[in-house]
Amino acid sequence: MPDVIIELQGRIGFITLNRGRSLNALSLAMIRELTVTLLAWREDPQVLAVAVRGMGKEGPFGAFCAGGDIRFFHHAALAGNPELEDFFTEEYALNHLIYKYPKPYIAFMDGVVMGGGMGISQGGSVRIVTERTKMAMPETHIGLFPDVGGGYFLSRCPGHVGEYLALTGHTLGGHEAVAVGLADGCVDSGRLPILWDTLGATPFESSAAVEHWIATSFAANNDRPTMAIQQINSFFGRETVPAILEALEADASAWAQGTAAVLRKRSPLMLHVVLEQVRRARAMGLADDLRMERDMVRHCFNTVHLGRSGSGSETVEGVRALAVDKDHSPRWNPRRIEDVTPEMVAPFFVSPWPAHAHPLRMLS
Repeated sequence: MPDVIIELQGRIGFITLNRGRSLNALSLAMIRELTVTLLAWREDPQVLAVAVRGMGKEGPFGAFCAGGDIRFFHHAALAGNPELEDFFTEEYALNHLIYKYPKPYIAFMDGVVMGGGMGISQGGSVRIVTERTKMAMPETHIGLFPDVGGGYFLSRCPGHVGEYLALTGHTLGGHEAVAVGLADGCVDSGRLPILWDTLGATPFESSAAVEHWIATSFAANNDRPTMAIQQINSFFGRETVPAILEALEADASAWAQGTAAVLRKRSPLMLHVVLEQVRRARAMGLADDLRMERDMVRHCFNTVHLGRSGSGSETVEGVRALAVDKDHSPRWNPRRIEDVTPEMVAPFFVSPWPAHAHPLRMLS
């Protein structure tokens, strides 16, 4: 079976991510298949809307998408494979295409929705979650940053929730995702197959009719997030990562101590980079944010200003520890949050390309 199943039923284009063993992690081939399909359907008057889901063994729709294929990142970085550059350029262009899509794009975000899975869902016009949803941007765990437009959509969460989610990688449930603006509605996962099948079987007359019908399938969510919003705003609104950590470690509450312990395990260098990313992105449009993130990801794998590349990069080391050797003991450099200097962070935000040659210069 193909990794992406493309179907046209009635006047709806259906996309099923079908790489269940890898929790539908995106490969370059999958990104290209999604892009070609969406571009074709964008111009096809027969297609009124697009629906996308994952597939897997658990639940009706398995996992949505666990992110990019991080083992590929590791192998490609060590081998000097140019497809690593292509992967991020084409993935971010796909994210932009989804945000700007002129037809309803309905994302059924059941199960795991992380990293690249957020990139192919956050730009959707209708983002549906369930009681099974596990949503996160956990990139600091592998020495990376919340990319795929993460700066853009996290910075638009209420208060300083974006900084909290970006730095810690905290996992949200479905109702929490709606409460912080990262989903539009929550439905019982058992209803998903009926919604999916009804979309294909209903003789819709317009895109607006499709969007209205799907929006009425879930009740308005008035839940308040169960996260500690007041504490998040108090701690994660501070100016620097050391200031956030110092305040957390000085607080005796279980929440503060647990949050501090999580931050101590993340890449110290990337925590500083990520805080700067989210704060910059708050004042940026989508295209500029994606261009900034494309610059950043080049620096992650080729950290020229620190004399690191290949196995010496923070990201390759993070992936090694989590997914390759699985020793869960990354050798971060620097090892302590307090040892990161502004001179280590600032070059991540300097583009390696002149504006006219940037790989995402065409985005608007």
